Amino acid sequence: MKTLILGAAGQISRMLEDDLLEQTDSELVLYGRNVSSRLSGINDDRVTLIDGDYSELDKIKAALADVDFVYVNTVPRDVQFVRDLVKLIEDNGQARLIQANIPDLYEEVSGPFTKWYRQMTGDRIWEGPRRQAADVVEASKLDYVILRITWLYNQDGNTNVHVSQKGEPLVESQVTRQAVAQFITDLITGKADYHKASVGLGEPDTAWAKPSFY
Repeated sequence: MKTLILGAAGQISRMLEDDLLEQTDSELVLYGRNVSSRLSGINDDRVTLIDGDYSELDKIKAALADVDFVYVNTVPRDVQFVRDLVKLIEDNGQARLIQANIPDLYEEVSGPFTKWYRQMTGDRIWEGPRRQAADVVEASKLDYVILRITWLYNQDGNTNVHVSQKGEPLVESQVTRQAVAQFITDLITGKADYHKASVGLGEPDTAWAKPSFY
């Protein structure tokens, strides 16, 4: 098994890399700006580091060779890049796509959290590029999972996550990066069984007006 992580130096990506190396036998292809220096502390013969940005489609195409999973850590704002990436993965013929995104793609944020969340995001998510990018993925031939991740924080050992389906309200105000990384690991191992799905990720019992750390 081989996993390509785009945006490999991000916080969730680094936790995911640790989880995959500890919990699976997957080879990792870690792609991002200056990852050869930023991730130089990783010493494992299962890891390949590729320096590049999202404009270098030829590099990404080469990185997709024999890949089974692609995780994109960057919340999409460049819809054309998402179109290009989907085409590359479709041409690859086998890779599954896991794409990070944010809540309210479908106006699904509900309950006490709604007012604060929409004030903080400052726009109508469901009318913007992040929704358009999700539409591209959902209209594709890919086996994909879109992750609508609520407000993030760090807490070692806290991997509690509630998964909401598309069409269901998302009420949770927070979730740990550790929980998101473990959920992605579970998708890759098959422990979490979602296909052609857009799921909300939040910490159970956090249907509050705002995250606890604000």
